[in-house]
Amino acid sequence: MNEDSLMHAPEFVIKPRSHTVWEKQCVRLHCTVSGWPDPRVVWYKNNVTIDPMARPGKYKLQSSYNVHSLQIDRCDFDDTAQYHVSAMNSSGELSTFASVVVKRFKGEVDETLPMPRHGIVSEYGITFETHIVDGFGVSFGREGETMSLGAMVIISPNLARYQPEVQWYRDDVLLQPSKWCQMHWSGDKATLTLTHLNKEDEGLYTLRITTKTKYETYSAYVFVRDADAEVEGAPGAPLDVTCQDANKDYVIVTWKQPAVDGGNSILGYFVDRCEVGTTHWSQCNDTPIKFARFPVTGLVEGRSYTFRVRAVNKSGMSRPSRTSEVVAAMDPADRARMRGTSAPWTGQIIVTEEEPAEGVVPGRPKELEVAEATKNYVVLSWKPPGERGHEGIMYYVEKCVSGTDSWQRVNTEIPVKSPRYALFDLAEGKAYRFRVRCCNSAGVSEPSEATEATTVGDKLDIPSAPGRVVPTRNTATSVVVSWEASRNAKELVGYYIEASIVGSKKFEPCNNKPVKTTRFICHGLVTGESYVFRVKALNAAGLSECSQESEAIEVKAAIASPTPPYGISILECVRDSMVLAWKQPTFIGGADITGYFVDYREVINGVPGKWHEANVKAVSDRAYRVSDLKENRKYQFQVRAANMAGVGIPSLPSETFICEEWTIAVPGPPHDLQVTEVRANTLVLLFKPPVYQGRDPVNGFYIDIKEADAEEEAWRGVNEKAISTNYMKIKILKEGETYVFRVRAQNKAGVGKASEPTEPVLAETKPGTTEIVVDIDDDGVISMNFACSNLTPDSKFVWSKNYKEITDETRITVATSGEKSKAIFNMPAEDDIGIYSCAVTHTNGESSSYTLSAEELRKLLEISHDHKFPIIPLKTELAVELQEKGRVRFWLQAEKISANGKIQYVFNDNTLSQGEKYKMNFNKETGVIEMIMESLLQEDEGTFTFQLQDGKATNQSSLVLIGEVFKQLQKESEFMCKEWHRKQGPHFVEYLSYEVTPECCVFLKCKVGNIKKETVALWYKDGREVKGDGNLTFTEGVLNLEIAQISKRDAGVYEIVMKDDRGKDTSTLNLTEQGFRDLMNEMFSHIAKSSTALKIQSTEEGIRLYSFVSYYNEALQVTWHHKDSAIAFTDRIKSGVVGEQLWLQITEPTEKDKGKYAIEFHDGKGGLKRTVELAGQAFDDAYAEFQRLKAAAIAERNRARVAGGLPDVVTIQELKALNLTCNISGDPVPEVVWLKNEREIVSDDHYIMKFESGKYASFTITTVNTTDSGKYSILVKNKYGTESADFTISVFSPDSKK
Repeated sequence: MNEDSLMHAPEFVIKPRSHTVWEKQCVRLHCTVSGWPDPRVVWYKNNVTIDPMARPGKYKLQSSYNVHSLQIDRCDFDDTAQYHVSAMNSSGELSTFASVVVKRFKGEVDETLPMPRHGIVSEYGITFETHIVDGFGVSFGREGETMSLGAMVIISPNLARYQPEVQWYRDDVLLQPSKWCQMHWSGDKATLTLTHLNKEDEGLYTLRITTKTKYETYSAYVFVRDADAEVEGAPGAPLDVTCQDANKDYVIVTWKQPAVDGGNSILGYFVDRCEVGTTHWSQCNDTPIKFARFPVTGLVEGRSYTFRVRAVNKSGMSRPSRTSEVVAAMDPADRARMRGTSAPWTGQIIVTEEEPAEGVVPGRPKELEVAEATKNYVVLSWKPPGERGHEGIMYYVEKCVSGTDSWQRVNTEIPVKSPRYALFDLAEGKAYRFRVRCCNSAGVSEPSEATEATTVGDKLDIPSAPGRVVPTRNTATSVVVSWEASRNAKELVGYYIEASIVGSKKFEPCNNKPVKTTRFICHGLVTGESYVFRVKALNAAGLSECSQESEAIEVKAAIASPTPPYGISILECVRDSMVLAWKQPTFIGGADITGYFVDYREVINGVPGKWHEANVKAVSDRAYRVSDLKENRKYQFQVRAANMAGVGIPSLPSETFICEEWTIAVPGPPHDLQVTEVRANTLVLLFKPPVYQGRDPVNGFYIDIKEADAEEEAWRGVNEKAISTNYMKIKILKEGETYVFRVRAQNKAGVGKASEPTEPVLAETKPGTTEIVVDIDDDGVISMNFACSNLTPDSKFVWSKNYKEITDETRITVATSGEKSKAIFNMPAEDDIGIYSCAVTHTNGESSSYTLSAEELRKLLEISHDHKFPIIPLKTELAVELQEKGRVRFWLQAEKISANGKIQYVFNDNTLSQGEKYKMNFNKETGVIEMIMESLLQEDEGTFTFQLQDGKATNQSSLVLIGEVFKQLQKESEFMCKEWHRKQGPHFVEYLSYEVTPECCVFLKCKVGNIKKETVALWYKDGREVKGDGNLTFTEGVLNLEIAQISKRDAGVYEIVMKDDRGKDTSTLNLTEQGFRDLMNEMFSHIAKSSTALKIQSTEEGIRLYSFVSYYNEALQVTWHHKDSAIAFTDRIKSGVVGEQLWLQITEPTEKDKGKYAIEFHDGKGGLKRTVELAGQAFDDAYAEFQRLKAAAIAERNRARVAGGLPDVVTIQELKALNLTCNISGDPVPEVVWLKNEREIVSDDHYIMKFESGKYASFTITTVNTTDSGKYSILVKNKYGTESADFTISVFSPDSKK
């Protein structure tokens, strides 16, 4: 049967029905679906696919035998919705609907739902003020990482249960929660988490907070760099993989080229696909394609797929791109019907059916055109005809080669449903025309108008290079780059911008996601460096050539007015004035703040008045007394900062303060807290004392600390005892933790109010952090040095003592040059003891400090004295060594000495000079000073001294050579002289020695040098020449004498003589007495190491233990042990050697023979033992085998045997007599039977058979005749066995022989 005849579209046999339930109840919708192939069923809530994994435990989906159900557990009010179920297979798709209404018991309120608004809301006149603070900055991430963006949101007034609308955008596109991005709103903080960064996530992110009256936004750019390539030099991953024109069996995949090519041009791209529900990726194209668009064919209708793309260059393959969205392989008409939006739900489901109409042949398709043409495929599109009846229509596509009229139908088997079709397998370079026909059950229409001739090939060109590139300063780490658009670019995707440090010739991408505008802000640049920029354009055909490089620009912040100050607080209040304090702006505009302006306004009955200036002239401190206020009136304040660019915008209005005199006894809050010298575990906190002292003067301060995100209760003290200084070094930080600090002042009355907390501070040592270095120059001048590589043009080094700026240069002189600054002590003394610090302005907190204590000052003064009155440092003192020919070398090495240094050589207070006896040398590069003497004579005993002078620096070193020290050195010198002369002819580099190999061969060997062809070597033993290896080679220089199987007769004194016309050398080896014993012991050690483990063997006599060795020598001494005692050998227990087997035989073993046995090999040292345990099961098994073998041996000895005497063949003449005799053995005496031709012979007058004395058997034929010819046997047997012997008798007559 044809399977196609069985296919039919899905049909709902039983449809789901609507339900009304109470809250917290469970509801189940179920249906029965038929269709072939088996339909795929999907459930929707308000046209949104239901995913059970999104809310585990809420939804349960089940399918069994074509029955499908959706269960909703613990219904709540949000579950009230319209639900529909869709069934789809390759033959069609069908949907049906049902509604669920969740009702609540009267009087119950769900606290999780928004409360009804009562009272005044925005519609009734409230204006909401929204402020986004602590926002996220420009962020950099790498593919595969997780990134979170967040900002604090302050909304006033703060109405309970009122929540604003929080939205996140990327490049002005609203983001929706997905597996790639997650949003969270805590009530005062909005957070966006990018769970797995890809280059698609790069862009401008905007947080939008919308209230009933207005909205506020905050934006920052996120850059995503490529992950490290799996293969060095491979390109970056492509991005933005999308699917277009999906049909039943194909889809067009598009992507964007990466900015990074790995240093080599990209050869092309590979497209991979993965069927939804599986994890297997398959490659769609065999060869790389260069066009950023590819039609993927061979899809299975009704199945869903995802796609990814990889780039390749000559170095290797890139990482895969982010996967595309899921796309289903189905007819576009079916997809459009599935994605169609529903009308607003009215609670009623109305199903209508059209009345069948008489079939009408459809008209021609209209407006046929070639929508897209490449060298790989052509896409056609058209519009349906006006005349098509009530039933659906499908299409046939036809083609013909231009210039002919031979039309060929393309889709002969299955017509298409959608008015769009892609043709593949067209010949590149050929021209084609196309036309389309409609069809339905009534017939096939006339063809449409044919298209113009279309040549198969790429119609899209790579864009031209962008025009002039202009960089402009922006911030300290960013530059604004603008350029002229690429001319006549078709289907432009965007631009990539690249930056290069001037002189490096290495360009790095500024963006990894193409931008469509002609202006871009390049972030992440190094302050102070100069950069050039270039731009590339791209479309699907590829990347353009690079634009011309821009002019170089130094990365430096453009000067702007400061941002507003913040954190306004009150330091003191009297009847007609208040002292304000505030915090410095977070951004000072790229220039020093020149001052602040304070405004105030009076607040009457909650209504603020007009602002008034408190100061006309700018104040430089961050504290100011506002005068001429009225007692018991309420005031608000605002502050503006100014720099050379102008006055910034004012701060937010402060809290409302009452102007009334403070009368409390304790001090007011300290102010102007600053954090400096931040490191991984320490920092320094600076502050100013309170303006309001209280009743008594301030006598100390307490520092408090807490983690930045901890509750207020987490504040804890740093110091138990009050400090008197206005600074403190805090040493209790944990690296990576963020902290805030505050200060409290005390007087006799107690501890006052705490200051405003600092900004959060991260405990970390920033890369490139440097410390103050103390240096003492050659003139003994002591200075403190600090270097900073992150300077800006406006940066200054500020030196302080005890954290007060040094302005008086009486004791300290400051000198600054470039990136380095030096503080020089003029006259170091006790008055200079203290803490010195250096801070660099207009940097990210570059600072360091150095504590000069009394002990440290003492050490520095000592070093300074050494520098003023220097000595020449020595790496080594004067030493002596012997050189070739016994020369004596006296030498030392100076650690530092100039080329002008002078040396004086002294012996026993007498100055030595260069001559035949003394050779002096001074290497000024290495500082090595030496004096060489050819030999030592008796008059050379005494003291040698080297005296050094280099400018004002001096030093000397002496060496005493008298007594035994001198005699020993003289003796060694003479010996080395003799050795040198010996080595002028053939000589021994290594003297004669022996080597025992693991195979127990003994080699006498020596190594010789300085030989030639005429050199001969003679071997001697005990004065007699022996034959050895006399052939010398210039490459090896090794002589050997092999003693294969050594024995006592090989003991003796061995000698080898080397000689030629230049001289001779002799080497002797004594192998007698102890020397021979040592050699044999070394051989015994090799034998012992080669021995195998002891093994147990049963024999007919008893049990044998044995071990094999690789070689046996008769001099080898071994000892057998039983239970750790040496065995005394008897007739019953014996040992011996057979070949390389050493054995111990135990005859007739008994229970006493059980135990641990060992064989010990003696080698004159520790020896070696091999052991075996003959007990338990091992003994039982061996003993049983012994009994068996013993019984078998007895049986073998006593069984019946025919010992011999019988011939194989007997030839005899007729009428003669024949007598044969053989020996018989066996115990008991065997039975004897004679056979002829396998039949027993009975003794009679013709055959006479005898068995005498149990040993002799005879067989006699009295008169032989021809009938006696045949095969005869004798068979003997007893209880131990049977044996037979055969012979043949051949009888002949005299006549026949003639």
